[in-house]
Amino acid sequence: MGLSGRRKIRIGDILINEGIISQEQLDEALAKQRENKKRLGEILVNDGYVTDETMANALCHQLGYERADLQSRIPDDLISMFDVDILKKYSAIPYRYDDRNVNVICMAMSDPMDMLAIDDLSMISNRMIQPAVATPREIMLAIDKYYGNAEAIKAANDYEQERADLFQEDEMDRMINEDVNNSPIVQLVNNMLEQAVRQRASDIHIEALEKKVRIRYRIDGALFERITYNIKLLPAIVARLKVIGGMDISEKRKPQDGRITTFVDNREYDIRVSILPTVYGEKTVMRITNKGNLTRDISELGFSESERKVFTHILKNPHGIILVTGPTGSGKSTTLYTALSELNTEAVNIITVEDPVEANVAGINQVQTNVKAGLTFASALRSILRQDPDIIMIGEIRDGETASIAVQASITGHLVVSTLHTNSAASTVSRLEDMGIESYLIADSVVGIIAQRLVRRLCPRCKQKRLANEDELEVLGMEGQEVEIYEPVGCPNCDNSGYRGRIGVYEILEVNNDVKRCIAKGGDADAIKEVALKNGMSTLRMSATRYVLQGITSVSEMIKVSFES
Repeated sequence: MGLSGRRKIRIGDILINEGIISQEQLDEALAKQRENKKRLGEILVNDGYVTDETMANALCHQLGYERADLQSRIPDDLISMFDVDILKKYSAIPYRYDDRNVNVICMAMSDPMDMLAIDDLSMISNRMIQPAVATPREIMLAIDKYYGNAEAIKAANDYEQERADLFQEDEMDRMINEDVNNSPIVQLVNNMLEQAVRQRASDIHIEALEKKVRIRYRIDGALFERITYNIKLLPAIVARLKVIGGMDISEKRKPQDGRITTFVDNREYDIRVSILPTVYGEKTVMRITNKGNLTRDISELGFSESERKVFTHILKNPHGIILVTGPTGSGKSTTLYTALSELNTEAVNIITVEDPVEANVAGINQVQTNVKAGLTFASALRSILRQDPDIIMIGEIRDGETASIAVQASITGHLVVSTLHTNSAASTVSRLEDMGIESYLIADSVVGIIAQRLVRRLCPRCKQKRLANEDELEVLGMEGQEVEIYEPVGCPNCDNSGYRGRIGVYEILEVNNDVKRCIAKGGDADAIKEVALKNGMSTLRMSATRYVLQGITSVSEMIKVSFES
C-alpha cells in the first residue's frame, strides 16, 4: 500500500505544501506541542489557523487517501472487533471492509499518518489497516452512535456496584462532588452532554418515571428517546448537575435554575439547566446553545431573494422598531443576532438588554437583567437611553412598560430591535395595542415585523418523490393539478428520522405608508394582513408551500408551521 514511503511526510509539511499555513505558524504550533504534548493538528485548529474540514481535505489531496463516509451503516462485526477506549485514544473508527480484500479494514482516522495507531489497530484486529480521512468531530459522533449506549450502561452499572459498596452518605456526596473523571456518575453526565451536542440536540430531558429514568434529546424540534436507566440513578444524576450548575444540592422540593459552560470538541457551549420536582423525583431539562452558532450570515437564514431584500431594507432604517415574532424555539434569537451583526460597525453604539445574554458578540455592549438587584428590562432601558446609544436590542418585550419605553426610544431617533411572542406579523400590532400602546404611536414607530418558524429539512440522502394526493393538493392550494412532492423515509444519515437540519420560514411585513395608515385607523390583524399582501408580503403558509414544492420539506412540516383554518 506504499505506507512506508509516506512515513516521512508530516502533517505540518502537508499544510504548508497546500498553502494553508505559513512556516511561522507551524513553528509556533510546534513550540506549543513541545510544551503541552497535544497533537499538532489539534493545536492548529484550536489556534484558528485551520479548520478540521480544511485539514481533512488537505490530507486527502496530498496523500491520495479516501474521505471516509461515516453516514452509511457500519457492520456489527467491525464494531465488536475494537474496544471503544482504544478508538478514542487514536481518534479512529473502522467503517467498512476493503472491496478487494476482506482482510483489509478501512479505518477512518483524524491523523492517517499515525503509524503507531495503525500498527496497534492492525495487531488488535489481526488484519491490515487502510487509513482514510475524517474529522475528529465526525469520528467522535460515530463512536457515540455505535458505542455510546454501551458506555452509558457500563457507567450506570459501575455506579450501582459502587453504591452497593458504600454505606456512608458522605461517601456518596464525595463521589458526586469530586470532579474526578473516573467517577461513574461524572462520566455518565459528561457522556450525556457530549452525545447530545454531537447529535445536534437543542435540549436534553431527564425524566423521572415510576420505575425508570428516561433520557430524551430534542433534535430538529422533535423529541427522541435515547436511553433509560434504573430509577435509583436519578438522585445521583440530578445531584451531579446541581453541583456543576451552581445550584443547592440539598434543596429537592423547589424548582431551581442553573448554568453550565462546557467544551465539546474544542467548541464552547452554554447549557441552561432547569430542575422541577415531579411526583417520582426531579425532572431536569437542559437547553444547549452553541455560542458561535447564533451569529450567522444572512444567506444562511433561509430567506428567498425577495425576502432578503426586504430584510436588509428594513435594517437600513435609522430609527424605529423592528420586531421578530414567533413561538419559543422558532429561531428568533438567531435572526436577532444576525441583524445585530449586520448593523455592528465602528460608527454605531449598540447596547442590548437580555435575559439571559445568549451569545457574546464583539463590539456590542450587552446587559444581563437581574430582577433581584432591581435591574429589569424597563429599568435597564432607562439607564441605556443615557448611554448615547444608536441601536438598542431588547431580548423580549414582556410588558406595557417595556413596550412604552421602546416606542419612546424609537421616536426619539433610536433603532430598537426586539422579539415578541405572537403567531403572525399582523397580529403583533394587536398585541402591542393590548399592552396599552396607542395605534397612532405603533404606526409611527414600528418599521418592520418578521414572523418566523422553523421547518425540518428532508434528508437529502433518502427523501422520496411522489405525486401529491387530493388532501395535500388542498393544503397546498393547488387543487386539480399534478404536483410532485417529497416525503421522509429514514436512513443512517438522518438517524432514521427522515429529516436532517432545519430552515427558517418567514413572513416579513414592511410597514410602508399604506400599512401605517391602516394601523393608525385602528385596523385589525385581518385588515393589516390584507394591505400587506397587496404590497407583496408572503405569509408563512406561502413561504412553507414554496419549500414543499422545492423538495426542501414535507407537507406535514408545512402544516405544523402554518396551521390555518
